[in-house]
Amino acid sequence: MEIISQYVTAGMALLTEQFGPLGPLYAVGMLGFLLVLASLPFMMNRKADPVDKLKSNARKEKKQKPTTDGQPALRYKEKGPKLDKYATFLEPQDQEAFSATQLKLIQAGYRQQSSVRTFHFMQMALALGFLLIGIIVVMMTLDTASLQSTLMKIIIPAGVGYYLPTYWVERRRQTRQGLLTEGFPDALDLMLVCVEAGQSLDQSIQRVAEEIHPAFPDLSEEFAMVANEMKAGKDRVSVLRDLGERAGSQDISAFVTVLIQSASFGTSISEALRVYGSEMRDKRVMRAEEKANTLPTKLTLGTMMFTLPPLLIILIGPSIYNIYLTLVLAQQ
Repeated sequence: MEIISQYVTAGMALLTEQFGPLGPLYAVGMLGFLLVLASLPFMMNRKADPVDKLKSNARKEKKQKPTTDGQPALRYKEKGPKLDKYATFLEPQDQEAFSATQLKLIQAGYRQQSSVRTFHFMQMALALGFLLIGIIVVMMTLDTASLQSTLMKIIIPAGVGYYLPTYWVERRRQTRQGLLTEGFPDALDLMLVCVEAGQSLDQSIQRVAEEIHPAFPDLSEEFAMVANEMKAGKDRVSVLRDLGERAGSQDISAFVTVLIQSASFGTSISEALRVYGSEMRDKRVMRAEEKANTLPTKLTLGTMMFTLPPLLIILIGPSIYNIYLTLVLAQQ
């Protein structure tokens, strides 16, 4: 304890000598700031409690206005045609580019009619905003660097602002596909129970959409849309293909192919659901095992960051302090 107290006293004296009387306070504040930065990734990636998730979904359902038949609305309400007059400027004129962007936004969960327009508006607005910020920073710092360096300080923030909506949509798209894949085996099991109980495929899909909504709202929304399109008289094959395209998940696309082939060749849908559901459960177990196998590799970085530096301080710290004292005495 005496050795530790000596080290602490010497460290405080060194901080006071370098940064003044508030040197130890600065050190504590910097340490707290670093700890907060280190904990941010863990806080942001923390999964919500399933009980809290169910409660929040129940509160959202109470706040939503009920429809006439108790089913989700077929159309999303627009907040207002604020960007309609700029549609020619904001939307791609090439139909293929427009369709590709719209498909990505639908797979990310943005189904509004003006989603493509809003996406390109956000790209332009963020690019101009970050460009203005870069210009203000360069003007305030009065940097005397070369013209190329100054332009890079202005153009790089503008590029970051332009690609930020694309990054956000891609992250939302991947997250949503992961949620759809995670809840799909349970939905297949419930659909198999409904089919074996005597319900048709349309009724089974509608029942599954109602039952899995508290746990998997995204997947429930997709199944509800399929049920509504079938009620509207759309061809079942087209509806199922649209489901696979909207979901963007390989498992759901393969399931759509299985259902179409089962309907084409006249085989039993319940048998197809049983075999495919068993395969999906096996794949979910394999994904869990894969994540468990990669966990030690991910923990290595944390172990190196939080274990090795304190060990080096304990082992090398006294020697560095003795060398420092020897140099100070030699100068005196």
